[in-house]
Amino acid sequence: MNRVCDAEGEVDIVSEISPADAQRVIESEHAHLVTIDAMRIVSGLINRDRAYMNDVWVRKALNLAVDKERLISEVFQGYAHPVVAMSPPYSGAPTDIEPYPYDPDMAKRLLQEAGWPSDRALVLATTSDVAPIADYLAESFRSSLGIEVDLVSVPDEGLAAAQKALVEKKIPQHFDVLAHAWFDLAAGYPPAVIHREYHHSGGAFRLGSPLEMFEDLMGRSVVETNAGKLGDLGRDIDRLTHREALSVFLCCPMALVAVNNHVNFTGHAATLELAETSVDEGHWSRRNEP
Repeated sequence: MNRVCDAEGEVDIVSEISPADAQRVIESEHAHLVTIDAMRIVSGLINRDRAYMNDVWVRKALNLAVDKERLISEVFQGYAHPVVAMSPPYSGAPTDIEPYPYDPDMAKRLLQEAGWPSDRALVLATTSDVAPIADYLAESFRSSLGIEVDLVSVPDEGLAAAQKALVEKKIPQHFDVLAHAWFDLAAGYPPAVIHREYHHSGGAFRLGSPLEMFEDLMGRSVVETNAGKLGDLGRDIDRLTHREALSVFLCCPMALVAVNNHVNFTGHAATLELAETSVDEGHWSRRNEP
């Protein structure tokens, strides 16, 4: 990032700028910040195979326990969008339902009514790339629900093996919630890549028995050729995901890109594309042109 912010002549574009570094780019002499409403989702993957986690009241309690607006403000420095469920708000999300509010009292009440034992800790797992999000979730669950949270970090050297175990589903996973980030390369129909991976019977990240209604909606969407009806099915899938609280719904992070001030760059929701990129006459490569 130093080479795009503090100098010219080596690097013109740096993608995947962290929210913590965004202000540095904004204040830099040579670069500006491009924000992209990306097809990305951050959530808490709920392991419904674990005791109590298959109870919808427990899952709703987890959603009510998190102040998503503060998460966006403090962890993402404002560079994220709130979500109703798993569809980005700018890509087919239903508009007739609201995100779960932050309501610690209701969250604690639902957890108690579900029979959560007072001495049972919630096991929250994380990887290094989403560790700040996991820290925030752990603090939220402790303060809102009044329970202990065991935060378990997957070491980078063990990440590949942990991912393989999650996808293969041959051995039980010993966490209740996994802080998780995912993306949608399709950029047109979120259930095809996001909902399917998390909740479908063939999904890489699903933990828990498949839901019959979810399977039916996904099956119908696979064969639907009418764009309007497909959009309706996608919204129905997101409504079901929300109603069943199948994940801890958090936010859609923006993609942040540092770009040289003399580079014209167009951001895309799903991938980093350079086909439309150009430079103006003030770019360092053109200043000595005759």
